Amino acid sequence: MLSRRKLLVSSAGAALAAPTILSSAFAQDAWPAKEIHTICMFPAGSGADIYVRFFAKKLQDAIGKTVVVENKVGSFGNIANEYVARSKPDGYTIYIAPTNLLAIAPHLYSKLNYDPLNDFEHVTTLFKLPFILTVPAKSPHKTVADLAAYLKTQGDKASYGSVSTVSLVSAELFKQQFGLNTVEIKYKESQAAVQEMTGTDNLAFIYIDPAGSAAPIAAGRLRPLCVTTKDRVDALPNIPGSAESGIMNSDVFSWWSVHTPKGVPKPVLDRLEKEFNAIVPQPDVKTFLANTGSSIFPGNAKLAHQLLEQGIKDWGKYVALAKIEKLS
Repeated sequence: MLSRRKLLVSSAGAALAAPTILSSAFAQDAWPAKEIHTICMFPAGSGADIYVRFFAKKLQDAIGKTVVVENKVGSFGNIANEYVARSKPDGYTIYIAPTNLLAIAPHLYSKLNYDPLNDFEHVTTLFKLPFILTVPAKSPHKTVADLAAYLKTQGDKASYGSVSTVSLVSAELFKQQFGLNTVEIKYKESQAAVQEMTGTDNLAFIYIDPAGSAAPIAAGRLRPLCVTTKDRVDALPNIPGSAESGIMNSDVFSWWSVHTPKGVPKPVLDRLEKEFNAIVPQPDVKTFLANTGSSIFPGNAKLAHQLLEQGIKDWGKYVALAKIEKLS
């Protein structure tokens, strides 16, 4: 039998715990009560935008609330990264993004206004993909060796296009491997770079994601030479891996995941993780990703955090190997 004192202590403890329990239950039951905004770091119509809109629509169908895509463009994803990190942690701003652009940021910029690892909640992984080294279809260069030999003769008179940090690092690793001095020209998104390369003689090559390159390759405007991963990938079996193409220092791939600002309630994070993990294995998702040279990469919050933590270390090595100077 409880004493009066123990009963009072027990009752007080229950009273203190009740708001927390009710708060968690409320957060879980009430979310989502309004439309959700998911942030895309590249422009509308870009390869990245295609991925974000696809998964935003899948989430919208799953939860029965509108999911709006907002494009926050610039600084190789840095503007979007900072926007999400500074957003209200209420579960109504989510981030579907290539995790490597969070991982590489500390190594590319001398000053960041956010912490890529600790200013976000890392919800789960979605899919992974390599980038593709492409040249104009009219180019005489049909192998990496052909392209490298030509660029060697051009010195700094030849240029390449970069559309993201993966694109930039991959190109610089290629240059490092063959001792090239090809000059970088930055583009905000892949379509503009492809248009420039296929419409003029200004660019010798671009490293581009499969979503952005699929249509121009199929239309006969671009020729793929190799992928950025060491070995061939199942989704793109006819494109050589970097090692067999002679680029021995490259084994780069991009993996995509879901994030929110730090501090989103745990029940909301759990719900997001559950919803996206139910979406990823669906047959139409597998088909969509395979058609864009990607493959599913299901995970969870723990894996997403671990991959980002390891990715920060790995991308530091790649940036150092490629000898890329920090941006201000």
